[in-house]
Amino acid sequence: MTVLLTVVVTLVGVAGTIVALTDRPERQAIPLSVFGLALTVLFVVLQAPDVALSQLAIGGVVVPLMVMLTLRAVRRQASDSDEPRQQEAAP
Repeated sequence: MTVLLTVVVTLVGVAGTIVALTDRPERQAIPLSVFGLALTVLFVVLQAPDVALSQLAIGGVVVPLMVMLTLRAVRRQASDSDEPRQQEAAP
């Protein structure tokens, strides 16, 4: 059990480091999802299935989805605000 716990904690640490070192938010959503899944495995190993199920739903699916939807909304808003400027600049 100790070896398995060590491996899973190392996996969580590596996944967290990858999330922190990923510089582009659109690329960060996938490592964030993997990090959530690694935490799910850790909670299963620690015999906390209720926490693991919550982490699977929230950390593995909802948070990366929210990141992607937020990026999409910000880009859409930025492109909408750029269109009037481009139309004003054109003679």
